[in-house]
Amino acid sequence: MGRLRDFIKKISHPFLKRGLQYYYRKPRSYAYKGVTAIVHPDVFPPHLTLSTKILLDFISAINLNQKTFLELGCGSGIISLFASKKGALVTASDINMVALEQLEIASIKNELPINCLHSNLFEEISKSHFDYIVINPPYYPKSPETIKQRAWYCGTSFEYFEELFEQIPSYLSKENKTYMILSEDCEIETIKRIAVKNHVLFYQVFETIVAAEKNYIFQLLKG
Repeated sequence: MGRLRDFIKKISHPFLKRGLQYYYRKPRSYAYKGVTAIVHPDVFPPHLTLSTKILLDFISAINLNQKTFLELGCGSGIISLFASKKGALVTASDINMVALEQLEIASIKNELPINCLHSNLFEEISKSHFDYIVINPPYYPKSPETIKQRAWYCGTSFEYFEELFEQIPSYLSKENKTYMILSEDCEIETIKRIAVKNHVLFYQVFETIVAAEKNYIFQLLKG
């Protein structure tokens, strides 16, 4: 089944790329359970990717009422908006200012409060406690050339994960839960090795197969 998925990706990629560029030439909306985000052309589009929907379904079962919640690298911000609808006290961070500007507009339109914060990973985030942290990381090992591409590419030497796992231990505790989603298409063992080097452990809490692709949600623990 994996080989079939790879084959389909190879033959369809050029067509999908042109089609997506045309479709996302203007802002598009993305909705989930009564919450709508605005996806700007310069922001990672969640429509045809699996990870955003999987994370939304995952957190829908969690009681977030009055819980502090951080979406690290929020992109469109649909996860942050949904968490706010569930009663969470939400902080949404991203390195992409366009993403944050659109999220602030969506926050007002949905009447859902969100603290939007411009930050590269945790650099501008205080050491305050978060009950929940959710991360949908870039994991393709290629150097990003634009801000938008930083939502897809983690760097040829996995620089994103080197920085992330160096910074995140101080935000991990026995009281909080930090979740990261990864696909079988990424180099999970390489990412885990970088985590372990920084005393961060992976504990798998969820697995699903969508469109013949396995996706995993891991809880990050301080090692």
